[in-house]
Formats: sequence, structure tokens, C-alpha cells
Amino acid sequence: MSGPSRGPEAQDSLFQSEEQVPQDLVRATHRLQFPPSYVVVGVYRLFTDKSLFAPAWQKCKNGTIRGATVGAVWTFFTFGIQRKFIEVFLSNSPRVTGLSTETIFGYKPPFSVHTYAAALLVGSQVTYILRFFLARNINIARDRVWDQTVASRGKGPDFWRPYVEEWEHPPKPPAPEWTDNLFQSWFGLFVVKRILLLPFNFYPLVGIVVSAWFKGLGTARALHRRYFQAKNMTREQIDVFMEERKWDYRAFGFTAALLEGLPIIGLVFNISNRVGAAMWAHDLEKRQHFIAEKRLKSS
Repeated sequence: MSGPSRGPEAQDSLFQSEEQVPQDLVRATHRLQFPPSYVVVGVYRLFTDKSLFAPAWQKCKNGTIRGATVGAVWTFFTFGIQRKFIEVFLSNSPRVTGLSTETIFGYKPPFSVHTYAAALLVGSQVTYILRFFLARNINIARDRVWDQTVASRGKGPDFWRPYVEEWEHPPKPPAPEWTDNLFQSWFGLFVVKRILLLPFNFYPLVGIVVSAWFKGLGTARALHRRYFQAKNMTREQIDVFMEERKWDYRAFGFTAALLEGLPIIGLVFNISNRVGAAMWAHDLEKRQHFIAEKRLKSS
């Protein structure tokens, strides 16, 4: 596993140059070739495994009910007002937004532009209301679901072993640019989402997609924070590990951030993505064991 090549080709070569993996690693190897699949795995596991769903729902149930009730009342009393405000705003500034009262940048959608923009705005507001009522409990549920997922796989703390470098010539991580720190900070994400991306928010899903692209790598790193901690990896080891799999981490992080950015239901993915990240970490660790055993035999 060497070579200066970068990107998806380098990742493919990892599997093509590897000798036949044992039977218990075949399925994991296939899943590792398409990391966004772990997002789907996370949703499936969360809703089909009672040991995961029941504790998470129990922790978030009361906050969800209270938040949904307040959100429904807020929507009932403000949707018409906000729709009227948007109608006046669009009719007076189509050159600024690129919108008219009937089209979105020249395209006529099958729904009212005013209704779409109002629904998107109210949906974001209801999401903030739910976050307010869930607050601390959803963070606890997200943290616990990682441990519960690992436990459901029958693995204990001894499963996570010290880091093993898989490449003979590991790549050198590039120096972080100022944009990386900007997009990974709370203030930077606020500026990007609420100011720079504001014109794109009038397109169906475009604002969410662009925001997810900026947040992708940081989201993936955050989702695997517990994995790196379990292996006691240093900052340098984490940087190299992610650089070796940068396209995997970008794809997984983009998909996770995209789903978490959806109004209201994104809160569900906020939990299920932890399940998917734990499942991905489980397969990555099995591969680490395989490499360590190969090195031990060859030595």
C-alpha cells in the first residue's frame, strides 16, 4: 500500500493490491469502498434495533413533544404573515434575489414561490424550536448511541487497539488553510449559512447542499471523534489517517451533513449518523486488526 497517488484511485489501489482478505472481513471491505452507505446503515440500525431506538426516544420524547406543540402553534399563527412578508419582499426586489413572484431564476416551479420560501423559513424556525426544547438531551442521546452501537456489536473496550499505519509511504497532510478553520468554527458556519448562502436558500435544497459541502470534512471528523479517542490517536495520526481516506471522509461527511441540514427531520439524522459512524469505525478497526496481524506474521 504505497505510492504517491492521491484521491479515489489511491483508495481503490488499497483494495486491489491487498491480498485476499479473510472471510469475516469480506463484507466490511465492500462497505468500506462506499462510506456514504454507512449513513443508510445508521438509519436502518436506529429504527430496527430496540437497544438503540428505545433509549434515544426515551431521552428525547418529552422535548420532542413540547417542541412540536410549540412549533405547530408558531406555524399556525405566523405562516400566513411570513408568506405575505416574503411576497412583498420578492415583488420589490427580484433583481436582488433573482426571483420573481412566479419563477425561480426563470424557472416556473409546480408550487407558489411564496409558499415554498415561507415553508422553508418556517421549517428552519421550527427546527430551532425543537433544538431549544431538546437541547441537552439530544446531545446525551447522540453520545450514548455510539456506546450502544458498539455494545450491540458485542465489542468491549479491548476491541480498539493502538493505531497501525496501513500505508508504506503515508501521505503528508496539507497545511490547513484559513478557510478550513472558518468552515469548521461556529461563527464561520453561521456566516456561510446565514449570509453567503442566503440567495441559494430560495432554490429547493441548493442552500443545504452547498452548506453540506463546506461542512463535510469537519462533520466526518466530529463523527469519528470517539473512534480516534478509543484508539488514543495523536493529532498527527488523525491527520494522516484522514488524508489517506480523504475522499471517503468527504463523501461520508457530505452525506451526513446534507441529511442533518434538512429541516426538522435532520434532527433524527443527527442521531442516526452517530450509529452509522460507529458502524464504519467498527469496520475500519477490523481492517486495522487485519493489517496488524499481517505485519506480525511477516516480522
